[in-house]
Order: sequence, then C-alpha cells, then structure tokens
Amino acid sequence: MNTAIFSEINWLAVLVGGIGYFMLGAIWYSFLFKTAWLKASGVNPNDPGAKSGVAQIMLASLVLMIIASIGLGILLTKIESAGWMTGCKLGLLVGVCFSATAISISYLYEKKPMALHVINGLYNICGCVVAGIIIAVWPK
Repeated sequence: MNTAIFSEINWLAVLVGGIGYFMLGAIWYSFLFKTAWLKASGVNPNDPGAKSGVAQIMLASLVLMIIASIGLGILLTKIESAGWMTGCKLGLLVGVCFSATAISISYLYEKKPMALHVINGLYNICGCVVAGIIIAVWPK
C-alpha cells in the first residue's frame, strides 16, 4: 500500500468529523431513540453495573469513529470533486454498505431485535454522513 495518501489527508477535518459522529451519538441515544434503544438492547439504566466502565467505552467509541473518519478521509482524497454533496453521498455509501451491514450481519447471528438493527444501523449511516460532509467541506 502506498502510504503517501496519508500526507494528503486533512487530519483536523478527520478529527472533527470523528467528533461530529460521536456528538451525533449523544443526541441519537440520549434524546431521539433513548427509550427504544434501551428496550431493544436490554440495557437497564438503573442497574449499577450498567454505568461501570462508561468512560472507557465512550473513549473507545470515539477512537473507533475517528478511525472510520480516517477511512472517509482517504476515500475523499481519491475523489476529484469535493463538497457537501460528495461527502453526503460517500458517507451514505460507506454507512449503508459497510457500517450498517456489518452491524446487521452480527445481529442476525446474535438474534438481536430488528429495532436494534434499525436504531444502530441508522445511527452509523447518519454518523458516516455527518463525518463525510465535515471532511469534504473542510478547507484544505
């Protein structure tokens, strides 16, 4: 693999894209789909053990979202045209074809409720779109 592409990535845009993805999660799981997600996931917020390790989980998820944003950044450097629509389309493509499908493949075998497929799959699609737009429109 030619690693020269890493020098073409706008690293600040990638970082902000990952943070945007993460911040969407705060809205998604705290306000928009909190009740439905708690029911579908089986997480009991009143269980003292449910809060154990939350800081580490959130930090790890932020790192993983930044890694996803690096992938979007690499792909966007290979696309000649940039702009919010390019970022949106690429985020949608990556979100649907990689993120949501990977989640649902695992959930099928784990026999997770369909509501969890939808909530988590749509979150990752929207997160990739948000990150893609941020990275695509960020000044070089």
